[in-house]
Amino acid sequence: MSALPPAVQAPPPAVSTLDRCRELVRPALAEAVGRLHPWVAEMAAYSFGWCEVGGAPAAAPGGKGVRQALAVLGAEAAGADARAGIPAAVAVELVHAFSLLHDDIMDGDATRRRRPAVWKAYGTGPAVLAGDALFALAVETLAAAPGGPGGVRLLSAALADLVRGQADDLLFATRPCAGPERVTPGEYRVMAERKTGALLGCAAALGAALGGAGEPAVAALDRAGRHLGVAFQLVDDVLGVWGDPAVTGKPVGGDLREGKKTFPVLFALGSPAARHLPALLGPAGRPEEAAALIEAAGGRAAALTEARGHTAVARKLLRGLPPAAGATGELLGLLDHLVDRDL
Repeated sequence: MSALPPAVQAPPPAVSTLDRCRELVRPALAEAVGRLHPWVAEMAAYSFGWCEVGGAPAAAPGGKGVRQALAVLGAEAAGADARAGIPAAVAVELVHAFSLLHDDIMDGDATRRRRPAVWKAYGTGPAVLAGDALFALAVETLAAAPGGPGGVRLLSAALADLVRGQADDLLFATRPCAGPERVTPGEYRVMAERKTGALLGCAAALGAALGGAGEPAVAALDRAGRHLGVAFQLVDDVLGVWGDPAVTGKPVGGDLREGKKTFPVLFALGSPAARHLPALLGPAGRPEEAAALIEAAGGRAAALTEARGHTAVARKLLRGLPPAAGATGELLGLLDHLVDRDL
């Protein structure tokens, strides 16, 4: 029996880690955003959930802060004080916000975290401008930090991968569901590592680099983050089809109505048993039937098995790091929390 009543139940350790890192980074992140043009700063603050349109203070959902936590824990894993990772945490959080602003425009997503997306709230042009400003601010922030030039190189490499992944993701939507031109699960893995994993790996590696870690540890954290990114994306794919809308904030079968070529869909399309699946996808499709067919074809189980495989590789990489102030344990706990969420 728990020692605490439900109303004061202690949060999971990973959630405490996220809260600790967010509180540590928030002042520096707010200071950086405050250096922007006031209108652009308002849009940035809105994207982080700090204000409403017009600038009135708000406490809206602003994301989990996973990337900034990885940067802080990366610094601690190097044996440095958590504060050494703050410039890296600010930079990756700004880049992540930039990517979301532009992703919502490219995908036509009208909402983000249960509020109008920035482009719906302020307009497409202003949202593009805000994204560009956040990207520039991220580079400026990192370049000014001790060890910043090397950090900028790491960030630039991750951004190049992120753009490649986003390009592949957009092109996947134009490719057929059957025949030699269809998207394969292998291509999807590469896309997910680039689009999602590159920045997660960069976050942990940047924090470690600014904390004085050697190249082997920096490289191991980058690879672990990339595997975590693939696992995270695979779990997102499962939740996008079978998740609880009250938890995910997405409508049931939303990904299927949009015709997204997620991993469970791609796996099922490779099965003769799912030959009728293409007709069930898209705005005029039947998402409940599609979900049942994908599950029967093994798409759900395959995605979760794949996610667990990438998680195992990430866990092995993290356990190979020299122990430092419990940071490795927190990284492992954060990994499990992110991959097992809401399943």
